[in-house]
Amino acid sequence: MWKHRRAVVEVGAAGRFARRGLSYLAVFQVVLPLLAPVVDLFALYGALFADPVQATGVWLAFLGVQLVCAGYALRLDGERLWALWSMPFQLFVYRQLMYLVVIQSVVALLLGTRLKWHRMQRSGTAATQQLRRPAPERQLSSR
Repeated sequence: MWKHRRAVVEVGAAGRFARRGLSYLAVFQVVLPLLAPVVDLFALYGALFADPVQATGVWLAFLGVQLVCAGYALRLDGERLWALWSMPFQLFVYRQLMYLVVIQSVVALLLGTRLKWHRMQRSGTAATQQLRRPAPERQLSSR
């Protein structure tokens, strides 16, 4: 977003697209993910110190809405619905990882630094390990 910030003041179709697109990204990809941990903390507070039945009911309703939307998306793509079993874990693991990514990006923006792509170090030993191990069809025929 920061890379294309000057597009907002352009005239014509590019400027209109930038004003709509970048404002959408700012709200839905930055502001709301930054507020989401606060919502989680309020939900946890409600479950621990207020009415735990009501907090659990709201959480289950939220999960139900997400399951319906995800199921509809899977149906549109022609995918199986069995992947929906992992949806509750998304609320506990994936969202927190995404919070960290957004927070890291905003901190980098405020500090004026750039996030770099991380590279995996490749050692090239997988092919040599494959050569040492006998192939599965050879193992079956030798028995």
